[in-house]
Amino acid sequence: MQNVFQFRDDLVSQYSSFSRSFTRINALDISEEVERAYGRGRYWPEPLIQINPNYQRAASVEELVKEGLLHAGCETLFKVGKQPLPLRSIQLFKHQMEATTKARHKRSFVVTTGTGSGKSLAFFLPIVHHVLTEKEKDSTPRTRAIIIYPMNALANSQAEEIGKFLENPGAEAL
Repeated sequence: MQNVFQFRDDLVSQYSSFSRSFTRINALDISEEVERAYGRGRYWPEPLIQINPNYQRAASVEELVKEGLLHAGCETLFKVGKQPLPLRSIQLFKHQMEATTKARHKRSFVVTTGTGSGKSLAFFLPIVHHVLTEKEKDSTPRTRAIIIYPMNALANSQAEEIGKFLENPGAEAL
């Protein structure tokens, strides 16, 4: 195998050709915009490489709420611990913090990291922040986010995971 970076570039190039092969855009303005998006790497962000399996810690959800970077409801939801002990705010890993920051700036991101490193939280947190922020602006009941999974087993597992947070005291008010 060639080096991993060349492999990634070749893979992106092949997938780019493949993904463009099934549509033809006749509207020049739309076609140019799509080509610009491809050119900017919109559909395949640069890889994030972490060599150290000890994931670097970043801020807690509580700290991000205090800084105004997350909706206050995130502090209520994203706590862990066993009752009757007080629940504590989740301490984020650096990759979760980076994902949250990118999402707040409406930038795409892909998180690839080890098992148990919090990939789910890396996308749940920005989604919940967005939903709560939008609900605060307009409380009309409606769909505010859709999450699509490739397999039912994964969807069920993730529903169970987010369900744990929805059981936290105060979550029902959100």
